[in-house]
Amino acid sequence: MRIVQINSVYNVASTGRTTAELHNAIIDAGHESYVVYSQIGVDVPDTSFQMGNKFDRKLHGLLSRLFGKQGYFSVGSTKQLLKYLDEVNPDVVHLRNLHANYINLPMLLTYLAKNDIATVITLHDFWFITGNCVYFNLENCDKWQTQCGNCPNINNGNRSWFFDKTKEMHCDKIRLFNAIPRLAITGVSKWVADEAKKSPIAKDVIVKHIYNWIDFEKFYPRNIEELKKQVNPDNKFTVLSAAMIWDPKKGLDNYIALAEQKKDYKFILIGRIPEGTVLPPNMHYVGVVSSTDTLAEYYSMADAFVTFSTAETFGKVSAEAMACGTPVVCHNATACPEILGDGCGYAVEIGDLQGFADALDEIQKNGKEYYKNNCIEHTRSTFEKSTLTSEYIELYSQLCEEK
Repeated sequence: MRIVQINSVYNVASTGRTTAELHNAIIDAGHESYVVYSQIGVDVPDTSFQMGNKFDRKLHGLLSRLFGKQGYFSVGSTKQLLKYLDEVNPDVVHLRNLHANYINLPMLLTYLAKNDIATVITLHDFWFITGNCVYFNLENCDKWQTQCGNCPNINNGNRSWFFDKTKEMHCDKIRLFNAIPRLAITGVSKWVADEAKKSPIAKDVIVKHIYNWIDFEKFYPRNIEELKKQVNPDNKFTVLSAAMIWDPKKGLDNYIALAEQKKDYKFILIGRIPEGTVLPPNMHYVGVVSSTDTLAEYYSMADAFVTFSTAETFGKVSAEAMACGTPVVCHNATACPEILGDGCGYAVEIGDLQGFADALDEIQKNGKEYYKNNCIEHTRSTFEKSTLTSEYIELYSQLCEEK
């Protein structure tokens, strides 16, 4: 089989690392693998194709905001992509994150349907099955199950300055995806897959969950003595939280409030925060961590990992923390409780800040060792890379056999 993956980035951030790891697994299984990316590619393979350029992405973003339609521009770069696909002649095209101002979705989907190319879409969020939003649960909206329009989430995610084109875009997606003869939808958690089944796009197609995987060669309990001397020389009970970018749905305000309430604990914050954010004195700000080794050391050093996210389709940082032996406290919502294994931490109702504080106190009382083995065993049995990448390869084969 010849498989092409399309994603905004390659070998950076969560979706980029997953794309790279699946690329290698496809090759190891004896198939041909090609990757298409737009913004950033690290250690890209020879069989890669970079779409567009910075100017095109900025223009696409501007036009998207002006006219209210994401994924309808970048005509020139998409023509180049279709020419590349002609040359590769793939058996399967695997679509990942496309809502990053670099691709014309109608052109691509029309091409896939016309050429009867087996297509897999992975829902890292919900953009593929909504009119435009990536997290419908933020507004408790179910319009995407029938027909979008008058979007309550129009100013979040792929923002529109003037027009609500969600009805038109949703109708286009339903029509274009339904025209593809061989289509499969994968969710990165059971929760995502179950929600996807409610979409008109999911009618008469394969829908299943394939978890994001964890690279256990990188995420495992590390020696943390040197890092501990630098960050926590007083040996206080240490709480960690991490996100690539701290936007409102990630819950930065709640994390700060928790630190202000638990003044005897040491809090560590990883990721990019809004300029001017005031942090309490017991919070150590690390910034963006690009090294997986460094990230694994922080996970390993923490006594507990906390996530306040209310829009989590998987929660990879939580799974990575557990792989390093650290228990997790999360919301009892979206995919969070599903990723949390038995004896690996606590799920707290949304809005219950005291519940998070009580869970940390419980972990502090029991000690990290009480949870450590459960965390490691759960992640290794549930998020093992070779098992999950094999599921994708089996899905590709299933679609190819239907031709």
